[in-house]
Amino acid sequence: MNKSELIEKVASGADISKAAASRVIDSFTSSVTEELKSGGQVQLVGFATFKVSERSERSGRNPQTGQAITIPAAKVPQAKMSKKLLD
Repeated sequence: MNKSELIEKVASGADISKAAASRVIDSFTSSVTEELKSGGQVQLVGFATFKVSERSERSGRNPQTGQAITIPAAKVPQAKMSKKLLD
């Protein structure tokens, strides 16, 4: 399912226009993004928990040259699905 298909499904399920459903989806994604950027987490009970975790610095290899490189530390977003959704 892509974004336009999701908008159609939300519009029909909530009995709203596609334009309104599009604004809802865009607002949801921007709200989650802003919260993760500020270091928080978003917990949707029965669906998923979104958070940012720290990945430490590690060593790796350049696949073209085989030379050892250092991969810098980074913050990465994660989504953990709820048990209800997984079942």
